[in-house]
Amino acid sequence: MYLYSQGEFTKQSHKAIPEGHFEEEQGRRGFFGSVSHLIKPQPSTRWEVIEGPLRPHLYDSPAMNKLWGVWQRMLFNQDCSLYQYFDKPNQLEISYGFRNADGETLYFCHQGKGNILTEYGLLPFEVGHYILIPKCVTHTFVFEEESQFLVIESRTGAYREPDRGMLGKNAIYDPTSFGKPNLEGQINFKKEKNINITSIVVKRENRMTTFQYSSCYYDTLGWKGDFYPLTLHVRDIMPILSARVHLPPSAHTTFVSSQFVVCTFLPRPLESDPDALKVPFYHQNIDYDEVIFYHAGNFFSRDNLKAGMISFHPAGFPHGPHPKAVKSIDSKTHTDEIAVMVDTWGALQVDPEFAKLEVSEYWASWKTR
Repeated sequence: MYLYSQGEFTKQSHKAIPEGHFEEEQGRRGFFGSVSHLIKPQPSTRWEVIEGPLRPHLYDSPAMNKLWGVWQRMLFNQDCSLYQYFDKPNQLEISYGFRNADGETLYFCHQGKGNILTEYGLLPFEVGHYILIPKCVTHTFVFEEESQFLVIESRTGAYREPDRGMLGKNAIYDPTSFGKPNLEGQINFKKEKNINITSIVVKRENRMTTFQYSSCYYDTLGWKGDFYPLTLHVRDIMPILSARVHLPPSAHTTFVSSQFVVCTFLPRPLESDPDALKVPFYHQNIDYDEVIFYHAGNFFSRDNLKAGMISFHPAGFPHGPHPKAVKSIDSKTHTDEIAVMVDTWGALQVDPEFAKLEVSEYWASWKTR
């Protein structure tokens, strides 16, 4: 298809939108493919009634019953599953290791701190850490505080770093920022804590199998290679910025899998050009379902949110900032939000138990009257 235009349009997307008008982006492949920008006299979110499941959803995740030590499923498809995981210090739980044979495990620490035993060494974690555990790598959490995680399971591909292109390999985050396993530190940690892991629980096709050993499983003396667990803290992620124009969410990609991406929205200065759009633009992300986990801060594009909530916007309808966010943005110079977004190619399903936590009136929150 060739670039073509009719009627009123902007020279540069997300800038110089006529006063009293709204821009809507319609694009393929999550802002990477063919795209057009439409100028409209009213926002595309001006719906009055929505009948059927294809509507914006918000879930009051903090209201979920805490099943300690259990992954509680929230959203899922054939490629990706999202869970909430609560746990706390308990000497009995240090008696076994866990191995996920269904896929790669990416934990995001929403609350808490502690250490993780692995076959490769010890990994400390705290609030704001991503913890990437490759498929079938055995690990054991040793908690210092009550902890809560968003768990993003990749079932059909390994996680990899995003393509940085002409920005260079040190953009977004420098690979030296990864927290590496400390094997010697783990040997000393085991002695200090008197840890002896002899049971390994393995998840395969969502069923559990337990392997029993006569001595501690974590007995590695050394290793080499490029397959190992690691951590990345949000403070070590450097948001890509433009002072002149609002960048698409894909600019904030942190990890990529075969059928979905994980993005991190972090505090940043807002665009300074007088004619620049400062809030997320109205858009149809045509090929992806969009999930956002709100971790901390003031979520400037949404209203009536609290930390720990999860929004789910399926592909198929335009969405964008709430009216109150559009009105208040002129008084802001920075954002202070931290959020994790998961965009999936395959349609997501909602777990029946998680569906009970839906904020039923959320679909109507774009109404201005």
